[in-house]
Amino acid sequence: MKFTKMHGLGNDFVVVDGFKETVPDPERLAVTICDRRTGVGADGLIVIMPSNKAAFRMHYINSDGSIAEMCGNGIRCLSKYVYEHGLTKSVDFLVETPGGLNRQILRVEDGRVAEVSVDMGRPRFLRPEIPMLGGNSTVVNEPLEVDGQVYRITALSTANPHAVIFVDDIERAPVTEVGPKIERHPAFPKRTNVEFVQALDRDNIRMRIWERGCGETLASGSGSSASAVASIVNGFTARDVNVHVRLGRLRISWPENGVITMTGPATEVFSGLWPES
Repeated sequence: MKFTKMHGLGNDFVVVDGFKETVPDPERLAVTICDRRTGVGADGLIVIMPSNKAAFRMHYINSDGSIAEMCGNGIRCLSKYVYEHGLTKSVDFLVETPGGLNRQILRVEDGRVAEVSVDMGRPRFLRPEIPMLGGNSTVVNEPLEVDGQVYRITALSTANPHAVIFVDDIERAPVTEVGPKIERHPAFPKRTNVEFVQALDRDNIRMRIWERGCGETLASGSGSSASAVASIVNGFTARDVNVHVRLGRLRISWPENGVITMTGPATEVFSGLWPES
């Protein structure tokens, strides 16, 4: 089975062209192929599939075998792949995900995709929409107790669940200690991604993420979108935000009562053959 390794700012994926390859058990394959010691190594597996609603369908599986509703960095990689590998000549198309339809606009230079702007949809704030237990209210800077320690979170959905915590020093944020506990907190029936965010000024934030089903990753498109929106609703930033991660930045725009637009790069690393389909 042919595969391609790609990443979006270090958030890395194994990409398989489902138009040409048969993947009978993608959840099992994700666990084996994403293993960083015995497999290719990645945060998740992307299988590009046909769709009767859009140009393509993205089937995304985390490295632990769980299915995610959406992956912002992954969908940019998919868009770069389908254009540069000849699956489409369009620079403006829709991709179907379990979280909905997402519009992709490609900026192409010399035949290569330099960056992709993704319509990430409208953020959802009500607890049942995230989902999060506790009635029909919103969750903005609310306390959440974890092992006797209280953290103030802002929770929302950007097609998948997020809990955002603002910190004074991103380097000292307890990502690996607290992240997995909040991910599996009883308040989140489908678990949650956990973002730790430091607001730098009105236009810039820094983010680290504990990603549901993956652990700490170098970047996250949906997590960057959620972090920017949380920064806006808490009054820390303007509506156009640079989200800085380890290997670069994503540009997030959220006009009032509008959809989120995420813009950033995608990189192809190498292709290879996996010995089982």
